[in-house]
Amino acid sequence: MTKTDKLKICDWTLAGLLPVVLASSIQLEATDGGGTGWMIVHVIVASAFMCTILWHIYLHFQWKKWLVKFAKQKIATRILWWLYVLTLLSGIAAFIHRLIEINHGPLGGIHGKIGFLMIAFAIGHTLKRIKFFKRKR
Repeated sequence: MTKTDKLKICDWTLAGLLPVVLASSIQLEATDGGGTGWMIVHVIVASAFMCTILWHIYLHFQWKKWLVKFAKQKIATRILWWLYVLTLLSGIAAFIHRLIEINHGPLGGIHGKIGFLMIAFAIGHTLKRIKFFKRKR
């Protein structure tokens, strides 16, 4: 399988996961953290999404000097990277808080706002590269 084939599988997986992550995020936001079941669904789907993003980055840069390669990307891609990092870290913190307190707290709210920004940038990132998803004739 070529790198392009792997990238197409990865990108289509991301395209499929993104609306599910967005829907689960909206569900948690609308219900002030929702129940434990909704939170678990969100954690599972969002974890798959975040891992697939890492696979996407790996397919582009491998692990050799990939942070240096990120520094050479356009500003929107660098912002998307930092939003990814902040979303991941705040998500871990919110999850730990939820395990301890068993309720939605300010960390979850902050994580949600950062996550929505990341999803907005991810949608923009995808739309800018929409030709990759279209079949070649």
